[in-house]
Amino acid sequence: MSSPRGSGRSAVTEHVPFGVVLVLVAVAAVRILQYHWRQGAVIIGGALLVAAVFRAVLPDVRAGLLAIRGRPVDVLTYAGLGTVVLFLAFTITNGPFGS
Repeated sequence: MSSPRGSGRSAVTEHVPFGVVLVLVAVAAVRILQYHWRQGAVIIGGALLVAAVFRAVLPDVRAGLLAIRGRPVDVLTYAGLGTVVLFLAFTITNGPFGS
């Protein structure tokens, strides 16, 4: 039996996908601060793709803070930004931050 919408447990579980994405971004920030910007950028791109998958497969009430607009817009935005960040991380060479 599921718990009512107002209970603490369902309120916590609906923010788990967003928490996973935030943890990935925090790991990326640590890598960037350690001067491994390319690895950090790859992790951020991966986090955006994870957000796109969560938004695509989870219902609106379970997506929590990942649900910003409609599902198609969110999925396309997260996937598009993730792909662009990954593309940039893999293709930029000899930039001001080194390799």
